[in-house]
Amino acid sequence: MDFLPDHIARYAADHSQKEPELLGELYRETWQKALVPRMISGHFQGRVLSMISKLVRPKTILEIGTYTGYSALCLAEGMLEDGILHTIDHNEELFDFQKKYFDRSQFKGLIRQHVGEALQIIPGLEGPFDLVFIDADKANYSNYFKLVIDKMNPGGILLSDNVLWSGKVTSAPDEKDIDTKELIKYNKLLNEDPRIETVLLPIRDGLTLSRVK
Repeated sequence: MDFLPDHIARYAADHSQKEPELLGELYRETWQKALVPRMISGHFQGRVLSMISKLVRPKTILEIGTYTGYSALCLAEGMLEDGILHTIDHNEELFDFQKKYFDRSQFKGLIRQHVGEALQIIPGLEGPFDLVFIDADKANYSNYFKLVIDKMNPGGILLSDNVLWSGKVTSAPDEKDIDTKELIKYNKLLNEDPRIETVLLPIRDGLTLSRVK
């Protein structure tokens, strides 16, 4: 969901750097072949992720939620030449789709794909990480935070996607709406945890940027 009027969103995208050709191809194939293609980051948010990564210049990146690999390639754009990006997704059916584009990119060999449950995989990753992007199952956002925060370098950046959840976080959730309840809890956690400083950006469905102190 976008919170800006369509004409404003289009203007912002039109006056932002164009996406690389490979990402444009990945985007189109995602919409042709993948289930729930709206989950892909897309041009504008992808350029935001790329810009943040280029400002951070991370050596180590962790992404929780690969989907078709668009956001991983955006984050990799700012990574140091000897860096490494770990990306985790539970859907093994997307592994070859992701790998095809990773191997065609300039980051071939620098992106490590992990298939399975992130809660089980993260403890086995050595770290420390300079940049972490959380964009997987919303019910576990707080659990992911607890696993990664001590694996991050001082000054590291934690990005969290979909934190506005179509605006549902601004109202009392239905008792059965686990995702919304968790995101409300998670947003409060990021705003109050003394180890980080946080700003919530109303980009697309909400993107929180947290800096480790």
